[in-house]
Amino acid sequence: MANSTLSATVPKPHTLQSSFPKHSIFNHRPILPPSNFSRLVVNNAKHSWKWSSIAPIKKCIFDVGIGLLAASVLVLSPLEANATRIEYYATVGEPDCELNYVRSGLGYCDVSVGPGQPAPRGELINIHYTARFADGTVFDSSYKRGRPLTMRIGVGKVIKGLDQGIGGGEGVPPMQIGGKRKLRIPPPLAYGPEPAGCFSGDCNIPGNATLLYDINFVNIYSGNR
Repeated sequence: MANSTLSATVPKPHTLQSSFPKHSIFNHRPILPPSNFSRLVVNNAKHSWKWSSIAPIKKCIFDVGIGLLAASVLVLSPLEANATRIEYYATVGEPDCELNYVRSGLGYCDVSVGPGQPAPRGELINIHYTARFADGTVFDSSYKRGRPLTMRIGVGKVIKGLDQGIGGGEGVPPMQIGGKRKLRIPPPLAYGPEPAGCFSGDCNIPGNATLLYDINFVNIYSGNR
């Protein structure tokens, strides 16, 4: 009958040892004597002090690491931007060449003929380019983005003037890897009478625009098709 009251009334912690039978499961783990308990409290306090002291050090190291990373970005970005800017303005300063016109109306001339193989029809290639309007205003450039454009040539994936001007055809020789070429693309071989490059009502290219391109054939794309 004495044991039946255990589930109804649980004695306070300080009476556990004296209230329960000697072999009760509640007495399976002996209660620490006061001296040990005091040492445990002291040790816990020391342990807590160690963690509270280490935490700010870890946070400081983490903050320093983040600072160094940010500094490296700030240091590297201007260098990359300057390199891109030099390449970009170099296309504007390239020597002029006399344009040859073919039946389609496309004008082309080679600033330098590349030493590599001709542009393979239907393959992905990498080019750098600067695109301008007829008045010389630049409206797009791969140099400003810091990487070449990957495009598939000769299968209608780009405007006709670029397909013909890079891949060749109808009297235009194909460009070769490493070559630089200037193109004058009339509206029928560009975007025609409709504006292009439109976003939220604003269009980068007006209708019936003649486009001038400086093309640098970098290489044939070697990544995944």
